Order: sequence, then C-alpha cells, then structure tokens
Amino acid sequence: MVSQILFLALTVAAIALFTVNMRKIIRNIRLGKAVDRNDQPQKRLMTMLRVAFGQSKMVVKPIPAFLHFFVYIGFVIINIEVLEIMIDGLFGTHRIFHGLGGLYNFLIGSFEILAFTVWLACIIFFIRRNVLNLKRFKGVEMTSWPKSDANYILITEVLLMTAFLLMNAADAKLQLLGYDHYVSAGSFPISQFLVNLLPNSTQSLVMIERSTWWFHIIGILAFLNYLPYSKHFHILFAFPNTYYSNLNPKGEFTNMASVTNEVKAMLDPSFVPAETEAGKFGAKDATDLNWVNLMNAYTCTECGRCTSVCPANITGKLLSPRKIMMDTRDRITEIGKNIDKHGAEHQDGKSLLDDYITREEIWACTSCNACVQACPVNIDPLQIITELRRFAVMEESQAPGSINTMMGNIENNQAPWKYSPADRFNWAEENNG
Repeated sequence: MVSQILFLALTVAAIALFTVNMRKIIRNIRLGKAVDRNDQPQKRLMTMLRVAFGQSKMVVKPIPAFLHFFVYIGFVIINIEVLEIMIDGLFGTHRIFHGLGGLYNFLIGSFEILAFTVWLACIIFFIRRNVLNLKRFKGVEMTSWPKSDANYILITEVLLMTAFLLMNAADAKLQLLGYDHYVSAGSFPISQFLVNLLPNSTQSLVMIERSTWWFHIIGILAFLNYLPYSKHFHILFAFPNTYYSNLNPKGEFTNMASVTNEVKAMLDPSFVPAETEAGKFGAKDATDLNWVNLMNAYTCTECGRCTSVCPANITGKLLSPRKIMMDTRDRITEIGKNIDKHGAEHQDGKSLLDDYITREEIWACTSCNACVQACPVNIDPLQIITELRRFAVMEESQAPGSINTMMGNIENNQAPWKYSPADRFNWAEENNG
C-alpha cells in the first residue's frame, strides 16, 4: 500500500508540475499578435499528418531519417506499455494485461524489439554529435547548454530503454523460477539474452526488477517535466505547429492593413478605411511577432537543417536561421519570467532586435526560403526576419546603404536601377538597330 501511495503522489506531482510549466509556455505564445490560421482545415490536417506524423521532410537526409523513424515509432509505441505500468502502480497488480495471452506476448515482444532499436539509434546519434562532430551541430548559437541538452536526452533514452530491458529480463527469470506473483506472461526476444547475466537469487532478482521498474516510471515522469526546458519540446508541439503552417506560396509576403489602407486612400479619395488598431510597423520585440512565430520558436529542435542550407551562412555571413529561432524563444521566455516576477507592465529595456538578433544578421538574409523548405516541422524563420526588417525600415528609417539606394531609385525612377524611365528601352532599340 505504501508503494501505491508513493506512486500516486509522484504521478500527481509530476503531472501538476508539467501542467504549470505548460500553461506558462502557452501564456508566452499568446503574448504574440493575433493571426488567423483556421482556414482550410482539411488541408491543414493533411499537412500535419504528412509532415509531423509521416515525417515527410525528414527523408532529405536518409540516414538520420531512418534512425529518427525508429526513435519516433519506438517512443510512441513503447509508451503504450506505460499504461500497464500506471495501472500496476496504482492498484498494486503485476502485468495486469497478461490475460490477453498471445496478444500480450506479441505486444511485449514488439516493445522489446522497438526498445532495442531506440537504444541503438540513440547510441548512433550520440556518436554523430560527439565523435564525428558533424558541422550541422556546430555554430555560434550552439553553446554548452544546447549541446548538453541534446546529450541529456540521448543518455536518458538509452538509460530508460536499458532499464526496460533489464526489468523484463529479471521478470522473465523470476517467471522461470516460478517465484511468487510473477506469472508466465510476455515474450522476451531481446531481454532473454540478458537473463544469464543476472544472479540466481530470487531476492536479488526482485530487487533488480523493482528498482528498474521504479527507475523506468520515474524516468518517464522526469522526462515529461524536462521537455518544457528542452529543445525536445517538438515532441508535443510538432503537431500543432505543422497544422498552423503558413499555407501561402513561399515568398509571398503579408500586407499590412494600415499601409494598404493608405495606398487605397491615395488612389481613391472616396475610400473610407475600416477602423484598425494603431500599432507599430514590423517587430522590434518578441511580443510584436504573431503567436505562430512564437510557437515556431518553441517547436524548434535545433537540428540545424535550416542553417546548413542557408546561402548567407554558407558564404560566411553572420546569419543562422537556427539562431533566429533560438533567440526568439529565449526572448519570449525571458519576457514571460519578467511577467511572473514583476507583472505584465514590467519593461526590462531589452528587445529581440539588437539585444538578441543583430542588424547584420537580418540584412544578411536573401529571402530565398531555403530555411523554411528545409525545416522538418515547417518552422518559418524568414517571417521573423522580415518583421524585424520592417521595423528597422518603416519605424526607424534605418537600412543598409544599398537598400536605401534601391528605394530611392524606385521612388525616382520606378525601378531599382538608377536609369531614367525614359531610357529604359534603349537596349531594345540598340538591339533592333
């Protein structure tokens, strides 16, 4: 009875803590500006199923896609086994579903095979990150914490899968010895190879089985509460993030209602604009972005696929789309902490632009959308860069000299070039001559 009460207390505490942290993150996301992403629900659902559930964009890199598939499928399916652990923990039973007979044996056997593939994939991922030192996992933004975060998750998953297999091995040996309530149930295609490595003492076997059982469930509850602090939050947010993807063609920029109304009024003096909320052009801080931008930031898994295809980054410029997302997440998290500590009206004198993301970074972007195309979960760093640029140009009138020259030419010559409109077709006349 004591173990059941302890199990219930740990479970309730873990779920409560996760709920508190989850509500803070959702609150932070809602600090963003409103944007309507509820159109075309069928297309959005298919996008989510194809990209998040089907991982269609992972296959660009076949080897990590193959390994990630096993981690993903293993993580989802093995957690079905957690249902039995939860029931056993709450009611003091042991393998409560063993009455399913052959189906139970098939399920446990499948879980073991998947656990081993997850274990193996995580070992390979760990080697890729720490031994092979792939360039994609490097960058100025990849400080000690992002590197450690990835390793913590990989090590945790290896330990959880190891505990699961050791638990089954000890259980299987106790079943063979006919000890107490360890009924014959389950198939153990992987853990059977560990049986002979375990002691023959039933007392020691029970200790191993119980300790690994507790380690497994406590590890899962701890992992759940680590997610809000980790890049692995994409495990939960990948699905809503892809559902609320931007369905417009890549490269199509949004129009600002206030600017559109001004243009319409210039062209048609009789035009009466609708009442719109006064606000700044573009974004200076994270709260000036829309809520989808902020959800993108929390969904980023820091895989570096965006940065690895960015032409600006490849040619040595300062821009890294991954850093844009990490900085946005860090800034909105900081704003959320300030609200918790000082209240909603607190101003810390900092902003996303300049304090986190530099002017050099945003103007290095070529707006090519390569980062958007490469992201496995449809994150859009370009939209954030565009909004920061809009603020710099339309609110501060600050832009690189080349941009100002181009804008001056458009104003005076109706084209980006310095030539007079009257001379625009000189080349055609020369060719015809």
